[in-house]
Amino acid sequence: MLETDKVFAGSIPENYDRYMVPLIFEPFAADLAQRAASLAPGAVLEIAAGTGVVTRALAPKLAPETRYVVTDLNQPMLDYAATRQAADSRIQWRQADALALPFEDAAFDLAFCQFGAMFFPDRVLAYREAKRVLKPGGHFLFNVWDRIGENIFADDVTNALAEIFPDDPPRFLARTPHGYHDTDLIRRELEEAGFSHVTIETRAEQSRASSPYIPAIAYCQGTLLRNEIETREAGKLQAATDHAASAIAERHGNGAVAAKIQAHVIMAAA
Repeated sequence: MLETDKVFAGSIPENYDRYMVPLIFEPFAADLAQRAASLAPGAVLEIAAGTGVVTRALAPKLAPETRYVVTDLNQPMLDYAATRQAADSRIQWRQADALALPFEDAAFDLAFCQFGAMFFPDRVLAYREAKRVLKPGGHFLFNVWDRIGENIFADDVTNALAEIFPDDPPRFLARTPHGYHDTDLIRRELEEAGFSHVTIETRAEQSRASSPYIPAIAYCQGTLLRNEIETREAGKLQAATDHAASAIAERHGNGAVAAKIQAHVIMAAA
């Protein structure tokens, strides 16, 4: 992962929430929220919350007395998430680095993270931090994307951009969001961090959009792929987005489109 692979700023948070969240994150957010709520936690830590799609799904399912701390490394993402969340006295918003969580030991019953672990520069250290802040017997719940070939629109966009930039194809999606899919490695790193009873479930969903342009703009302008495109050639962002849309239309049609998305859902005991 490059250092630039974790800087969500400018218009990216808004485009991410507007386009990426309904395209690929909402189905898995509902799943993660259901799993989290079933544990009936009294104190919850959300790590790498992004624009708060799981926060919005989980908060209504938690008991009135639950303490819910929502964190993200990127303050712009956290600020945007707070604007999207209904007023809730149970929720505390806090900027935090997953590698150095600013919380006491054994402070939470549940720590969870939706599609954030791929961005941790040192995953074992991040997992150790999650374990440290969990009470004995607490749970760590998170999900990560499967390989890019199992996530069709992401693969379509990556291949389309390689046609525009053949000498230096933007590889952010394959490198980082879809770069941590080896379930043996995930299990090994969790156990190295001290977790036990690791379960991993691979789950497929459908990514749906009203037109081919939606996934194109979602990936090209709502993720850090945007930075890679603009770095390669200033002013070519729109042309790259249009080319990605054309590639998706050629494969999936010009009307409403749908394609497979797939992720691993992981639970571990502290």
